[in-house]
Amino acid sequence: MNRTTDLEYCCHLDLDLYDAPKCERLATQAAAGRHLRLLSTTPTGKAMLICSCEDGYESWLPVEKVSLLEPVSTVYHPRTISRSEIEKQIRAIIAFTQEKMKQPNHYLWGGNIGPNFDCSGLVQAAFAHSNIWLPRDSYQQEAFTATITVEELQVGDLIFFGTKEKVNHVALHLGDLFYIHSSGKEKGRNGIGIDRLDPFYNKVSQSYYHQFWGCGRVMSNYIP
Repeated sequence: MNRTTDLEYCCHLDLDLYDAPKCERLATQAAAGRHLRLLSTTPTGKAMLICSCEDGYESWLPVEKVSLLEPVSTVYHPRTISRSEIEKQIRAIIAFTQEKMKQPNHYLWGGNIGPNFDCSGLVQAAFAHSNIWLPRDSYQQEAFTATITVEELQVGDLIFFGTKEKVNHVALHLGDLFYIHSSGKEKGRNGIGIDRLDPFYNKVSQSYYHQFWGCGRVMSNYIP
């Protein structure tokens, strides 16, 4: 595959992006206004390999959707954001997730434009709504954030869950160990809800409590 090109575009419609050239399984979504780079001018099967500029996430765009992209006049330049600037946006970030919870929704693997989200898609979208970019997947978000203890948790920090091998779920801390997240029906809920880092709070909380991994604090804007 030819990767010598680095053509940057903007999408003016929401796009579904996939995890393989067959375009059968959703990987992520690009909301209107996102900047995308074509990583090749040669399609593979049904799709073109692209990279989302804001988070560096690679995925596949169906060939028939390429015509929806328009060349940008100004390429994406990530800006440096301080922790103090992030703290000013925490209330808005939380409000975003709570507003999304009020809308009819269900858990959608790869969803990050709503109304249906996966866990990391909801967290990424909430921060992005305040012009703060995080990596796309939960394990990437865990690696990007500053590690903190449960005792150090503040409103707006992230709580991670997973297996012994890898983080696979993320939630946004609301205070007093309560967190908001999008979770699947195999955990007892299908969509956005509020639970607590407490095995006795409810069945969903109990399930996640036993998969607790750690906590993280967003200290800066992600720069791919």
